[in-house]
Amino acid sequence: MSNVTPIPTATELTDISRLGEAAAEAALALAAQPPAARARALAAAADALDEATVELVEVAARETGLSEVRLRGELKRTAVQLRLFSDVIIDGGYLDVRLDRDDPDFVLGPRPDLRRTLVPLGPVLNFSGSNFPFAFSVAGGDTASALAAGCSVIVKAHSGHPLLSQRTAQIVSAALEGAGAPRNTLQVIFGQAAGVEMLKNNHVRAGSFTGSIHAGRLLADMAAARPRPIPFFGELGSVNPQFVTRAKLDRDLEVVCSGYVASVAASAGQFCTKPGFLFVADASVAAGPLRAAAAGVEEHRMLNPRIAESYRDRRDTVLSVDGVTVIAQGSIRFDGDGQGWVTPTIVSVPAGLLESSGPRLLDESFGPLSVVVQYGDEAQLPALSRHLFPGNLTGGVHALEDESSPELSALINELHLSSGRVLFNGWPTGVAVTPAMQHGGPWPATTSDVGTSVGTAAIGRFLRGVSYQNVPQHLLPMQLRDDNLWSVPQSISPPGASASWGASS
Repeated sequence: MSNVTPIPTATELTDISRLGEAAAEAALALAAQPPAARARALAAAADALDEATVELVEVAARETGLSEVRLRGELKRTAVQLRLFSDVIIDGGYLDVRLDRDDPDFVLGPRPDLRRTLVPLGPVLNFSGSNFPFAFSVAGGDTASALAAGCSVIVKAHSGHPLLSQRTAQIVSAALEGAGAPRNTLQVIFGQAAGVEMLKNNHVRAGSFTGSIHAGRLLADMAAARPRPIPFFGELGSVNPQFVTRAKLDRDLEVVCSGYVASVAASAGQFCTKPGFLFVADASVAAGPLRAAAAGVEEHRMLNPRIAESYRDRRDTVLSVDGVTVIAQGSIRFDGDGQGWVTPTIVSVPAGLLESSGPRLLDESFGPLSVVVQYGDEAQLPALSRHLFPGNLTGGVHALEDESSPELSALINELHLSSGRVLFNGWPTGVAVTPAMQHGGPWPATTSDVGTSVGTAAIGRFLRGVSYQNVPQHLLPMQLRDDNLWSVPQSISPPGASASWGASS
């Protein structure tokens, strides 16, 4: 393991300009490659991660305290994600190629030859997340989707797993370049100051971030305040409310309670999709099964001392609110190294107290703490969701399969306005890496709710449209030429079609 020591030091600010220039050069070369070449490079990176599983999981477990089973699964997910994007760019549909042939008889006057495609933005700066040391870090979803788009990537490594970040970057960079990607396609920097300075670098054309609302908002504001503003895609905070109907609680009490506690406690509650609130008609009925489920959860280490200290303070705040009833006390202890070890804390409150308490109860608790909320009438749930939870990654409804009521329909409709993913009889932890996934939502879940950081649509964040008008064939990008040597899908509007627009209505 000598190749991952000593712990990386902060990147010198004097190096930022050089690193930015290297990323810009790599971006130009990468964008010029055919999709098949980039696809091979992504697949090679996935293979390299698979081959290094034992080494990388060992380093990750030591730095994060996460279990080997969890880390192996997450590393597999990271490799699968790279292969998914490899298939996306081989297909070529992501380029959204549209060809409008010149048309002297166009209904609004002669139309020129117009050809539109999507092109990569340029170098992307990715701020890694702490809670997913593989899937939202150096080789995670933001990196994979940016590389697939044809952008070079600079990763600001998270301070919680610097050795893992360094080694992952070495393995992935070597694999990418060995498969034909330009030198410096992927670079990594260390330290908060270096990350901020790189965000201001003129060569960087987009930013991505996974972390707290406070830090994400600061970085998003910096990106917007640049002389040349850039898009910034931040995943920030989410409490992921879950609503249980009376009929569901009556019939499936044990299933609901055990599933809820398992989701809250997974990896010490350090998921952006952890359910922070569970709405039930009778908290007293649920208290026993919830307490029993929580008692069966073993102590788990949190990611690092700073996160554990923040969780302790947040837990103290929630427990100090008058009117809060403790269902499962939970615990937090610190070992000799300052690492925090926790078991889940579950409390309950009436809906009225939740409304009046403000951020003391409504703010996200990053860790295994969640609030059971007792409501009086299902008809009030849509309004409560609208008023208390304006933006989340997920929102969930737990109801019987054959339930049908105006209140239930209104609740689901309300959740689609405030959530990126609406679940039915499922728990939000566990985000499938698949084309239809949406992992994003209205503020404060993300800084921009038009994109996703998981799923094939994630590539769209790092592309922009360009139209070519009356450009000769030999000067057009390959995907826009009539011979279509890249064999990408082309949507063609032929001459004369405009005369029949609207005829099928």
